[in-house]
Amino acid sequence: MHPQALLDLTGALLRDIQKLDAPADTLVSLFFRKHKTLGQRERHALAETAYAVLRQRLLWQHLAQSGHGPMERRLAILAWQGQEHVLKLAITPDEAAWLARVNAIDRTTLPDKLRHNMPDWLANNLRLQLGTDDFWAFVDTMSRGAPLDLRANPIKAKREAILEALLAAGIPATITPYSPWGIRIDGKPALQKMDLYTQGHVEVQDEGSQLLALMTGAKRGEMVVDFCAGAGGKTLALGAMMRNTGRLYAFDISGHRLEALKPRLARSGLSNVYPTQIVHERDDRIKRLAGKIDRVLVDAPCTGLGTLRRNPDLKWRQSPKAVEEMQKKQIAILNSAARLLKPGGRLVYATCSLMPAENEVVAELFSQEHQDFVQLDAREVLEQGGVTQAESLVTPAGHLRLWPHRHATDGFYAVAWERKA
Repeated sequence: MHPQALLDLTGALLRDIQKLDAPADTLVSLFFRKHKTLGQRERHALAETAYAVLRQRLLWQHLAQSGHGPMERRLAILAWQGQEHVLKLAITPDEAAWLARVNAIDRTTLPDKLRHNMPDWLANNLRLQLGTDDFWAFVDTMSRGAPLDLRANPIKAKREAILEALLAAGIPATITPYSPWGIRIDGKPALQKMDLYTQGHVEVQDEGSQLLALMTGAKRGEMVVDFCAGAGGKTLALGAMMRNTGRLYAFDISGHRLEALKPRLARSGLSNVYPTQIVHERDDRIKRLAGKIDRVLVDAPCTGLGTLRRNPDLKWRQSPKAVEEMQKKQIAILNSAARLLKPGGRLVYATCSLMPAENEVVAELFSQEHQDFVQLDAREVLEQGGVTQAESLVTPAGHLRLWPHRHATDGFYAVAWERKA
């Protein structure tokens, strides 16, 4: 496709994305379904441009005001910087001159809001948590995309063998610094076409998400519940930890998400997983298991603000009210999940949020209301799971806290308790 036509299509996609009336990945998928003739490279270019605009939305909207023509075209031109050979073929001499003037602006002189590209409520909360210098390091990291992490499936292959196979295929890869299963890939290769993937030797899973599964300490022969399983990334990790023995329930209210687990489950080689759709956290299926379960992972619904590198639209679609509503839901789910544990059983609460109201506050409320549960030290729990440098991942309160700019993972939080015998 000629760059001019691709730039026009990019503008059309940005018109849809800028409405923020649905998740960005959903809107991108819908756009691709309308334009079925697009090749893989063109789809990649369109998607990456859309996400780049969402990451830098306030800054580029401000800079675009000085240009001419449709706003979406100006935003697309700004997002295409770094692809000069393509831009030369797509833009007019006047647009090239405008872009040069924009690039000459010293970004450090602009107001903070244009530099951090976040709503004030979110920026203020993060600045309070991180301090000024760390906040700007966070901003710099979140302005870029996330790496591609894989989890080796120990049921089928060792991590070292997978790493060798990737390198032999010309794919730059290294082991992740914390997870004993993790592999990090440079770039975005066509992984789904590789035997490593189709045969279930690896799964795509952020290293932080792998650590959440390890927090459970799931073992052979146990009864384990993934309470909010979704598409099952952590379910598959738990099943592997159990060495395909025992019984692992994958609960979720969404049948659609559980359906997405089935092909992954087939690849994994696991036979100890039981996907189960529930109506709500008080479902009768849960009541029947009360007091019988060894480990429960509650990866609770949350605002997802720890995943802004992958889902930059979330910072524009979430709000303080959404955080408050999530907190109520999280407490209800956690209280219900706790009833499943037998004496001596372990409960892990986790989110991919950066907000204390969804994390530490929920954990504190639970501890106050459940004197029959004792909090565990996350450092000890992680080290028992084979996690290296665990001390760098844990807060003074003994909770797991992952930050993208510090740990190169998505933003995650987790805390573990044990039910008193």
